Amino acid sequence: MKNNKTIYLIIALFIVSVHAISSKIILPEAPIEGAVWKQTFADEFDGTVIDPNNWNIRHENRTPRKNNFWHRDCAQLDGNGYLRMITRKSTDKPDWHDTACIETKTKFTPLFGYFEIRAEMHTQPGFWTAFWAMPYPPSRMGSTEHAGMDGTEIDIYEKNTLDDKVQHALHWDGYGKQHKSKDHRSTVPGVMDGFHTFGLLWTPDEYVFYVDSKEVWRTSAGGVSQVPIYLKISSEIGDWAGDITKAKLPDQFRVDYVRAWQLYDKDGRLAFTQKPLDSLEEKLDSQQRQDQQDKE
Repeated sequence: MKNNKTIYLIIALFIVSVHAISSKIILPEAPIEGAVWKQTFADEFDGTVIDPNNWNIRHENRTPRKNNFWHRDCAQLDGNGYLRMITRKSTDKPDWHDTACIETKTKFTPLFGYFEIRAEMHTQPGFWTAFWAMPYPPSRMGSTEHAGMDGTEIDIYEKNTLDDKVQHALHWDGYGKQHKSKDHRSTVPGVMDGFHTFGLLWTPDEYVFYVDSKEVWRTSAGGVSQVPIYLKISSEIGDWAGDITKAKLPDQFRVDYVRAWQLYDKDGRLAFTQKPLDSLEEKLDSQQRQDQQDKE
């Protein structure tokens, strides 16, 4: 009996040490001198129930996504500190598949900051996983008046392949004929093995994307959004990720944590300041005038 207690103690200490290692954070250097990062959101996914104070669990048909349903039962906590996002054959409709999505809409809607997820990738083709952000009111993402400044979809990471590639992307001006986007594919050796971190530093001037605390892409495409966001974790079916009929289901990806920080000045105020939306038009007008002068 004593030996059994010793073994249980060793196992418990091992689990604690693993989570301590996973909790180590390397934050980007504060872009403003004298300002400091303060954590404003954290979910370690402890317990057995997804925290309703942090997340909404989506449950709906993904029209016009092909035969894809975000099912509430596919987002689960495993009781060991991980969120499970499950992809399975539908329990309700033949030839359909269920995936998962949770989001912080109305729960956590920050403006600027650093956002990070620690996740383990899925293993089967036919669906992709993602950690992303959508603009929150007063966004006007469908408008083309201010490009991405009045609302941009920010894909912190998307994983549609089973290799070492990771995609990061921005989408603005709605999803119709005026839709615009910019993306970047990073090569991350070993990203399919074990857990990895994916982060975004969002300032009024640029987006900086990180994988395992290393910068992989820096851009200001779209003019940089100046409106709040909410965070999303999801999986979706689609040909972009291959043939779902080849997948051995159910499959899952796991999330260890989601954390967020915002930057505060020495007086305790948010350090970043929004840019006026018309500043993009001024910049474009100035560039057009310069281009015309160059032609003359």
